Amino acid sequence: MTPADLSLTVLHAVRRAVDDGALRVDAGDLPERVKVERPRPGGRGDYASNIALTLARPAGRRPLDVAGILKERLEHSPGLAAVDITGAGFLNFTLRQDAERALVREILREGQRYGWREPHGATARLVHRADLRAAVVADAASRILVSQGYRVEVGCEGPGDPEWALLGARPGAEAPDAGERHAVADVVPLPVPYTARELLDRLGPDAARWGLLSAAAHDTARLGDELLRQQEGNPLFLVRYAHARVRALLHNARQLGFAPGEDEAPGSVVDDVVEHEDESGREGLGREGLGRYESGRQEPSRHEPAADRPAPTPYAQAPTPAQPPTPHARRLVAVLGDQPAVLAAAARHRAPDRVVRQLEAVADVLLDFQHTVLPRGDEKPSAAHRSRLALAEAAGTVLAGGLSLLGISAPDRI
Repeated sequence: MTPADLSLTVLHAVRRAVDDGALRVDAGDLPERVKVERPRPGGRGDYASNIALTLARPAGRRPLDVAGILKERLEHSPGLAAVDITGAGFLNFTLRQDAERALVREILREGQRYGWREPHGATARLVHRADLRAAVVADAASRILVSQGYRVEVGCEGPGDPEWALLGARPGAEAPDAGERHAVADVVPLPVPYTARELLDRLGPDAARWGLLSAAAHDTARLGDELLRQQEGNPLFLVRYAHARVRALLHNARQLGFAPGEDEAPGSVVDDVVEHEDESGREGLGREGLGRYESGRQEPSRHEPAADRPAPTPYAQAPTPAQPPTPHARRLVAVLGDQPAVLAAAARHRAPDRVVRQLEAVADVLLDFQHTVLPRGDEKPSAAHRSRLALAEAAGTVLAGGLSLLGISAPDRI
């Protein structure tokens, strides 16, 4: 069960409570969506929601009473192991163990389209200011909107520059007179003092797009030479390196005799994870092999713009986890489950930087987890290793899909 699934489940419980008269709330006071988030101090389980506190006033009931009514309607929901009430009336949700397995299966089934929504016929119109950064942000925002089911029309507030296409951003049709309300630019990040050609020559298309997209619209774009350094301080390198590590793990697993799709007895993702985890965190090579690149530089690509490159080929199907992962693995499952909500928020706010931050979070946890995937020493490949491999593959799928939405390539090797 993803956060988006959980949000919908809670919303359905609210509507059932209203329909059967347990809660008396006017239709105008019912929320369109229910926010779920990580439990705060004092909470428990995997997710929490303040929906009972939100509905208490319009329902004329105490928050604890509302929480109890909703709990009755949620306790037997598929995917939920427990529903608890804490504090003044917060609902806390613990997911079933098989919900985590189902999440990995869903990611591997959907591939790079995990978190996408079915087309719903609505049209989103973007009008960007006539400058390079705004054009690139509008291009990435339009990709994200398409992933959320929208038809997208892109316009430019003034004359466009054909050279923007060097970084994958094609000028939209010039909007009508800016005095008309619908033509006012709504994609207006802080501009940059460079041309597309200058950034292409200095950084290459992928690093240039990352630099233009990674900062929020009101912040200055990060376009320094650090984007070329193959080291831990470069988030773009870390995200692409994490993706490449997954590809290497899949390759090495095949050499060790892993049989993707083989019918295995249930194994445990928990087995030996704690024993293998590198307690030194970032300073150890739990980020295995990362130190080899500390002094290297990533050469800019002179080939076609990132937006024109074909999407990476799908991964081979891998088995799904048999037991709930912990502790790095549990963190990885949690952050992967956030992907649909992140894409929805990025589309709603026209904010590709939210996808950037999500990719950084996935890569960060994946690099702490990846050294537990393959057998060590005299270990033989087990169902637990196959489960971890499936989780790593799911993380690589999310990284590749997110980079594709940003118009950035996901190389198999770095």
